[in-house]
Amino acid sequence: MSEVAAQPSSSTPSAGVNRKALVLGSLVVLPLLAVLVLNLGRDPHSVRSPLVGKTAPSFALATVDGLETVSLQSLKGRPAVVNFWATWCVPCYQEHPALNGAAQAMRDVQFLGVVYEDEPERVQAFLRERGNAYPSLLDQGGRTAIAYGVAGVPETFFIDGAGRIVEKYVGPLDPETITRLVARARSAAP
Repeated sequence: MSEVAAQPSSSTPSAGVNRKALVLGSLVVLPLLAVLVLNLGRDPHSVRSPLVGKTAPSFALATVDGLETVSLQSLKGRPAVVNFWATWCVPCYQEHPALNGAAQAMRDVQFLGVVYEDEPERVQAFLRERGNAYPSLLDQGGRTAIAYGVAGVPETFFIDGAGRIVEKYVGPLDPETITRLVARARSAAP
């Protein structure tokens, strides 16, 4: 007697599994492709902060030398560039000459450095060595950084003459980027 081995059914249950995999894969891949396409050409350093378009959080901070206090409120009517930085930050070293040069060239714009989690003595030594074309302010306790949503340094906020944030930039700045983003701050309606 010969036994016939049981043959699998030809109804191919794997076809149903393949369709499910295709549908699930599409649900994952299509949204990722949409995000990619929508972000093509967008500067990855420009961060869509919830603060953009809103009034910049106010502050009054002492300069590194302790001789004066600078408030954001005192700058109303002119654009401002607020750069959060630290001496232990390598990209901050890289961008410092560009910020100094821009501060010297753009006299109608107020540049401010806000020191992030650093020691005043180290900051003073850094500024003596590398130059200081604009005030650097001490953010004791980090309250200003928290108000601005700073996660690390460097992070820079471009503020129009009405005190609204027009752009948040993460990473080291170069002269061309500073010029482009200051132009946006200048052209924003007060």
